Formats: sequence, structure tokens, C-alpha cells
Amino acid sequence: MSLNAVRLPVNEAARESSSQSALSECVSRTVRRYLADIGDTSCDEGLHALVIREVEGPLLREVLAFHDGNQSRAAAVLGINRATLRKKLSAHGLL
Repeated sequence: MSLNAVRLPVNEAARESSSQSALSECVSRTVRRYLADIGDTSCDEGLHALVIREVEGPLLREVLAFHDGNQSRAAAVLGINRATLRKKLSAHGLL
């Protein structure tokens, strides 16, 4: 565990997750599992960049599918402009 990491006691982690949204709880659980799996091994690109890269693609894909491929509506829901959405879709190989 790195010097800045804090390991919550099991009962505190469970209590904290009960007040989180389902999405937040899912992210917390997944990041906790990932950190336990890698131990003290560092993530070359940085954990933040890794999580954003892994989450952004499925987020874009699901929002676009929900809006039947309508990029303007998907961009509006995501709170980004259509050009930014297209750039992100291209970067994730979704265009």
C-alpha cells in the first residue's frame, strides 16, 4: 500500500457504500479490487488515466445506444458538444 493510501476497516467501508449511488458503489468496489490485485505494483499510466480510459468507452457506447445512435442527443446528455463526442468516439474506436 502506498503512503497516501488509506485502508478502510471492513465495517466502515460497508457503511460508506450504503450512502453512495449504485454507480459510485460499483466504481469503489472495482477500484478497491483492482488495488488489492496489483498490490504495491505501480500503474504505468497512472490510476486516474487508467480508470478514465476504461470507463469512458463503455459510457459513450451505452449513452449512444440508448439514444439510438443520435450523437446530438447523446452529447447533450453527456454535457459535451457533438464535436467533442465525435473526437472521443473516434479515440475509442466507436465511429
